[in-house]
Amino acid sequence: MAILVDQNTRVLVAGMTGREGAFHTGQMIEYGTQVAAGVTPGKGGTDFLGVPVFDSMEEAVHKTHANAAVIFVPAPFAADSILEAEAAGIPFVACITEGIPIQDMVRVVNELREGGTTRLLGGNCAGIITPGQCKMGIMPGHIFMPGEIGLVSRSGTLTYEIVWDMTRAKLGQTTCVGIGGDPIPGTRFIEVLEMFEDDPDTKAVVMIGEIGGSDEETAAEFIKTMSKPVVAFISGRTAPPGKRMGHAGAIVSGNTGTAQSKVDALTAAGVAIAGKTSDVPRLLREALETVKVAR
Repeated sequence: MAILVDQNTRVLVAGMTGREGAFHTGQMIEYGTQVAAGVTPGKGGTDFLGVPVFDSMEEAVHKTHANAAVIFVPAPFAADSILEAEAAGIPFVACITEGIPIQDMVRVVNELREGGTTRLLGGNCAGIITPGQCKMGIMPGHIFMPGEIGLVSRSGTLTYEIVWDMTRAKLGQTTCVGIGGDPIPGTRFIEVLEMFEDDPDTKAVVMIGEIGGSDEETAAEFIKTMSKPVVAFISGRTAPPGKRMGHAGAIVSGNTGTAQSKVDALTAAGVAIAGKTSDVPRLLREALETVKVAR
């Protein structure tokens, strides 16, 4: 099994004919993802990379039965693109676009949570991949391999580094989820952890966090109730207080959102904390062995 996407996912790409959309659509198709449609207003009725292009998501869904969307639309228009996907009845959306104004994301997230049925990943995220089945976003598919480890991360780059270490250690993945590093994410750590807890094929979870916000501390409270082991890596331990480091959400204020506060909360929840990224495979093997012994 997997969470959120699998071999049956039919993907619509918003902004497919733009530079970034075109490149990554090609990569998704090459990986084997079912890219069913593209949407670029004014280019409807054409084909691009062998995929039909439509003027609207409503038309694309009606004609292709797409059930997921990935957004490569420029930041000023990304919020409307997400809401158009929701209006078209698309149940899952991954927004790759970075730099979306915070007030736009507040509006989108509030609308989706109050009355929508769409699950939003991002914005400013690397996307999602279920190895060997479906890739939505900008993750380099060749470093992933099918297996029994779920992964959720705020950082795309750290995801790639840690997954590559895992793959070389023969620790494959069920699904890898990038939630993004913006202050107002569509999906948070705790929601993905709940999905992995319910997935029978996921035997352990890797969580990659960073400074800023309190999502990792909130997730720690849920982890206390999980039956599956969790290994975590928290970046930004040397970041100076009050300074933005990379992601818009990576801001520390006082004692809130520090790397140490997150490490302390996760440690108290029984999470194994990696001191460096290359420690993750070893900690995973130890956690899985502990589970086997306990059984």
